[in-house]
Amino acid sequence: MERKKRKHLMMLFMLVAAISMVAVGCGSNTNNAGASATGNAAGDAPAASDAPAEAAALTLGLLPSIDAIPFIIAHEQGFDKKHNVNLEIQTFKSAKDRDVAFQAGKVDGISADLVAISIYNEAGLDVKITSTTTGEFDLLTGNDGIQGVKDLKGKTVILSKNTSTQYTVAMMLKQAGLTEEDIKVTEVPQIPTRLELLKNQKADAAVLPEPYVTMGKAAGLRVLSSTKTAGVNPFVLAFPQSAIDAKGQAIQNMYAAYDEAVAYMKSHDQSEYIGLIIKEVGYPDTLKDQITVPEYLPANQVDVKEVEAAFAWAREKGLLTKNISAEEVISDVQFKK
Repeated sequence: MERKKRKHLMMLFMLVAAISMVAVGCGSNTNNAGASATGNAAGDAPAASDAPAEAAALTLGLLPSIDAIPFIIAHEQGFDKKHNVNLEIQTFKSAKDRDVAFQAGKVDGISADLVAISIYNEAGLDVKITSTTTGEFDLLTGNDGIQGVKDLKGKTVILSKNTSTQYTVAMMLKQAGLTEEDIKVTEVPQIPTRLELLKNQKADAAVLPEPYVTMGKAAGLRVLSSTKTAGVNPFVLAFPQSAIDAKGQAIQNMYAAYDEAVAYMKSHDQSEYIGLIIKEVGYPDTLKDQITVPEYLPANQVDVKEVEAAFAWAREKGLLTKNISAEEVISDVQFKK
């Protein structure tokens, strides 16, 4: 059993390294929302019993991607402090770095995806989904002979195996009446390399996240499909059960700040926060006018059917062997069942 557990943990480290959806060149940056609390001096009367509790710190490990933006704005605009939580946001250049920090207990929660959730729990980590997030993968091509996903039969597609990118392609193919066996897969975990190979016609299609989708379209590539148009949403925020038990109220306060950040983005011109998106996601400043900001929604819980579909695929690939149901990995800390 011990040998099997070690094998699962080794698989975890190998696979999460391939999940990384960001540029290798993006650095790690930590923004700490510090709040000071002044105690009573000796001899002072005790504080009133109805005084607000001291704001709890909550550390998030995020990748510099689109789904991180509302959390970052919540901190930058002070919505976290307003809702009595100190968000300490750590952005990592890769999923591997994020997971090292996560397993070392240096972050409370992380941006992840449904395939990663299956891998975490397969490895014995009690990690729960607390909500969805707004992310996106796009399937791009530079081949003029490919006008739709159905035209990928027999073609070469670049992705990262055993990750949410492969899962996303599998769902897109299924909707087009194809299977994964109908395409030729070239595994390239590095996102910048995928884009360069596609631009140089070394493959027929590739799965890319932002900012590489915008960069690819600027270079003449076309979008065949996306997680949004395919109705697939593998992106989630997750916490270990231990953090949920210890910081449940702080997590709820975080979501209140998140929702206020979403409302802020809806009520303010994009020019007021586009600079932050360029900085955090890594868009070239030259593409400023071509950036499409997602229509963020207030926080909501993951669809059970989405989890079931991702877990079923993970079982097919041998990534998940344990009998774990979707309900077992969904927390009700924010959205009561």
